[in-house]
Amino acid sequence: MAGEAIRILGIDPGLRITGFGVIDKVGQKLVYVASGCIKSNDKDSLPERLKTLLDGIAEVIATHQPNEAAVEKVFVNVNPQSTLLLGQARGAAISALVLARLPVAEYTALQVKQAVVGHGKAAKEQVGHMVCRLLALPGEPSADAADALACAICHAHGGQGLGAIATRGFRVRNGRLV
Repeated sequence: MAGEAIRILGIDPGLRITGFGVIDKVGQKLVYVASGCIKSNDKDSLPERLKTLLDGIAEVIATHQPNEAAVEKVFVNVNPQSTLLLGQARGAAISALVLARLPVAEYTALQVKQAVVGHGKAAKEQVGHMVCRLLALPGEPSADAADALACAICHAHGGQGLGAIATRGFRVRNGRLV
């Protein structure tokens, strides 16, 4: 493999289960490094669960030494309480990345699906299948790990899907890049 490798850590945040995926980008080639899940105990208090996520991501960073990170953005769910808890988990994940001084990019689920599958309304199963194909994995990772790997793949492609424009460094507001 020629060229300098860029190691990317993808994060699919969740309070119960946070998926992570690590890939290397060497030129145009993507190479699988690691993936898995960080699980918090439902019986622990919220601060303890957030600390579990923070510590788990810090351990992944220490082990795999990524150069960059990508995190999936969270949209409002039907249940506001669930959305709030998910936002706190996402905040813990981003805090771990920032404490490690990693540049953090954020992508919507639509951007991730478009970059990996080719259209933004793809089913979870399609995303998992394409992650396997793109990274030449022998088997499909768990759904959370696959989503995290998909986020890393999206970042490796510059946030571009088929016919999309690069969105790194931009935010979407009212359906427009700003």
